[in-house]
Amino acid sequence: MSTAAPSSPTPRPKPRTSGVVIPHQPKWYMRVAAWIIVAVIRAVAWTLRYRLNDRSEYLNRAPAGPAICCVWHNRLVLCIPIYRSHVSQRNANAGIAAMVSASKDGGFLTGILECLKVEPVRGSSSRRGPQALLEMITWAERGYDVALTPDGPRGPRYVVQEGVMALAQLTGLPVLPCSYNLDWKLQLQSWDRFQIPLPFSRCEINFGPVIRVPREATDGEREALRQELEASLRRMSRD
Repeated sequence: MSTAAPSSPTPRPKPRTSGVVIPHQPKWYMRVAAWIIVAVIRAVAWTLRYRLNDRSEYLNRAPAGPAICCVWHNRLVLCIPIYRSHVSQRNANAGIAAMVSASKDGGFLTGILECLKVEPVRGSSSRRGPQALLEMITWAERGYDVALTPDGPRGPRYVVQEGVMALAQLTGLPVLPCSYNLDWKLQLQSWDRFQIPLPFSRCEINFGPVIRVPREATDGEREALRQELEASLRRMSRD
């Protein structure tokens, strides 16, 4: 006598998702930690001995106008104090907006930026990229400087991604390469070898020549300018 084989259960359809990425927001304890970190950054930045190398031929113009500021991901610690002391004072703008990852780490960084009076725009090349690009364009149209880490948020380290070129082409803003070098620092064992400045270090600040991406630039021309920006940032950065 034969028995019928049990029928396999019908798989349930997976629930459909909208595809909308909701950025992680900083929790209350993240905001407390962000306030402490900002206080430490300001204290350490006050002790540093600065030397400026400005090859941009841009900031000395009056008024210079808004720009796209690019700095490597591992040099985030001092980028806003340097911006306040060496860029915003010589640049006619309404403020600064910075792109931050939509991840949990980005949520923590958002808390830090808010303490520093920076407008965070949540997104990256892998998550919420098109929406973030549109938001950055909106801030640029309002007269804000915009800031990007062209090799972030996941790397590879010291490799400029395409997003900055697209933003420059769509907004018409010049790209200002920025970097700095520290004599005394700690370097984390992260993908970008994140740098933490030590008090009383010498800090060499570098601004490279601005790069402009024409609105009618072809893919090949945009790639050549991307390589030029990458080479400029690499030349100014010493690990």
